[in-house]
Amino acid sequence: MSLIPIRPGAQPGAGPAAGPAAESERRDAARNRELLLCAAREIVGESGADALTMDLLARRAGVGKGTVFRRFGSRAGLMMALLSGAEAEFQSRFMFGPPPIGPGAPALDRLVAVGAARVSWILEFGELARAADASAHNRFDVPAAVLWHRHLEMLLREAGVTADPWLMASALAATLEPELLLHAVGVHGIDPERLAESWRELVTRVVAGA
Repeated sequence: MSLIPIRPGAQPGAGPAAGPAAESERRDAARNRELLLCAAREIVGESGADALTMDLLARRAGVGKGTVFRRFGSRAGLMMALLSGAEAEFQSRFMFGPPPIGPGAPALDRLVAVGAARVSWILEFGELARAADASAHNRFDVPAAVLWHRHLEMLLREAGVTADPWLMASALAATLEPELLLHAVGVHGIDPERLAESWRELVTRVVAGA
């Protein structure tokens, strides 16, 4: 795998230039980014998310580490980029998809369904999500985390929960942390259906007590 060298005189981040050369450079940058992501996916598939470092990715792609940092900013940024497609698909389901996950079902039904869907999502993508959390200093403030929290808070309000819905959403979200669920399944052998049932029981009791 080889990346396209930046043209002499190019100034990354200096603002768009006019003409075919600038358009070609943007295409090169997009191609380079996708090549790096492909290499990162290969490393994760071979050795797991914890093995993916900026140094290893640079060596695998045959570029300098500075190139990797320019493309992604940090290891957390790299992990977020790897997760972006899966996260966007999940967000689309709970924001625009059919009920009960999407709009059109009672709030409690949506809470139950979206939690069960999140459990399944974490069991599929949780290693990357856990690695992204561990790499980010402000993991509760990244856009995906903020949207997830706001969605839970909205559903709690719609279900009639008035006792600090923001804090209650934080407490509920904590029960679906990737680190916790992966540990429950991988170390304690908890069945995923049991996790989903526990979530249903929890949110049902929260709403019933409102």
